[in-house]
Amino acid sequence: MDQVAAAAGVSRATVSRVINNAASVAPGIRDAVQRAITQTGYVPNVAARSLVTRRSDSVALVISEPDRPDDHSFLNRIFTDPYFGRVTAGATAALRPHDVHLVVVPTDASDHHQVIRYLRQGHVDGVLLISSDECDPMPGQVHALGIPAVLSSRPASPLPVSYVDVEQRAGARLAAGHLLARGCRHLATINGPLDIPAAAERLDGFRAAAGQAVPAEAGDFTRAGGEAAAHRLLDAHPDVDGLFVASDLMAEGALRAIQDRGRRVPDDVAVVGFDDSSAALECRPLLTTVRQPVEEMAGEMAELLIAHIDTPGRSPRSVIFQPTLVIRDSA
Repeated sequence: MDQVAAAAGVSRATVSRVINNAASVAPGIRDAVQRAITQTGYVPNVAARSLVTRRSDSVALVISEPDRPDDHSFLNRIFTDPYFGRVTAGATAALRPHDVHLVVVPTDASDHHQVIRYLRQGHVDGVLLISSDECDPMPGQVHALGIPAVLSSRPASPLPVSYVDVEQRAGARLAAGHLLARGCRHLATINGPLDIPAAAERLDGFRAAAGQAVPAEAGDFTRAGGEAAAHRLLDAHPDVDGLFVASDLMAEGALRAIQDRGRRVPDDVAVVGFDDSSAALECRPLLTTVRQPVEEMAGEMAELLIAHIDTPGRSPRSVIFQPTLVIRDSA
């Protein structure tokens, strides 16, 4: 720092203020110090700096998934489902201008205690939490730590914590309205696990628009689960001509099941998915789907978290995004 100060013609204290982004430094002096930092190759001692600032300049993206007895591919699902990749990309892009790094921490019920210990030890300044199961204790555990946190959806149980979500029911109503408008008369749906609030809300929204008696078959938000659910649904209801599938991954599997039975999409069965993920563009035909703006939602989560970190005691805030229908070839 002494070398940087000498090269810039300023005091060591001024160099420190520039490094810590203090607002009191004039632009010209800041530029001179930045040039001196580049010339000298100076790199701040992160460990020493964190002792002063009490900041790690890192936040954790905790992906808390339910512990399902028949599920032995937890990590594989985390790293292959397009949703999680989109959240990571959106959060990283929002955090980069703040010079804050993202640490991805997958967890299920077997290692919750390890994750809580990691967070308690101060390795990160805050938490972006993806939690889907209504019985998941992780939101309450993170809140009890007193660490700044933002959830990826409305908490199943009331918590004074900020969250970002999409109008799930409204998205499902868009799907129902589109299928009815194109003349489908025998509607059905493949829903996600109903212990996940978003899945339950999508089913509720679809049935509110299409009729409470609409047949539903449970899937698990995977391609294989969607394919198996579609076979069961078509066995029980072969006259189905309009299908809403509660995720694009499941819809990709459902399309395969429909086509394996010799039925054409959309001529015989129109199909609408949910997410507008990369999977929608990998389907044949291309998938009509309800878009939730995941990258923008993740970016908003990150900005909310930075605000909570910078202003301790800030009141919780919720931000709700509106879904849109993206019409392609499947409906």
